[in-house]
Amino acid sequence: MKKKIIISLSVLLLVIATSAISLAVNNAIENNKKKVPSDYKIGIPYEQALKSDKPMLALFYVDWCGYCLRFMPKYKEIHSAYKDKFSVVMLNAEEPKNQSLVADVKLTGFPTLYIIDPKYDNRLLLNNALYLDKPSLQKELDRYLRIRSLLDKGAECTQGK
Repeated sequence: MKKKIIISLSVLLLVIATSAISLAVNNAIENNKKKVPSDYKIGIPYEQALKSDKPMLALFYVDWCGYCLRFMPKYKEIHSAYKDKFSVVMLNAEEPKNQSLVADVKLTGFPTLYIIDPKYDNRLLLNNALYLDKPSLQKELDRYLRIRSLLDKGAECTQGK
């Protein structure tokens, strides 16, 4: 009889310990989840990107936008893949310091992704259908880089004359 009680108590303690560990892990995961796009710290400040020789990949977002939050993990992947080729920037469209740029690009929704190239005074709006289709988005980014490379070569040729 004592043996059955000891085994039953051991099983009960094991179940309680497993449940407590599971709850603690779930709480830790929940606390590490990003709640708004601003929680992601991707890229460099806009002002720093303007001084770079690289074209800029600029994401305009707002914290209340569910689509923006859903796009952030993809944007983080894009940043990792293209940080050597683009200056990657996040711009909160509701921040007062970004208001003149927001007005200038005439945003119609969020998220909005632009390639801004100060070197050639060029701005390219990327179609939002590409945002969650990483291969298509990468194809467009690579296409822009190829075209920019051709522009760079053309500029070298005209300077050499």
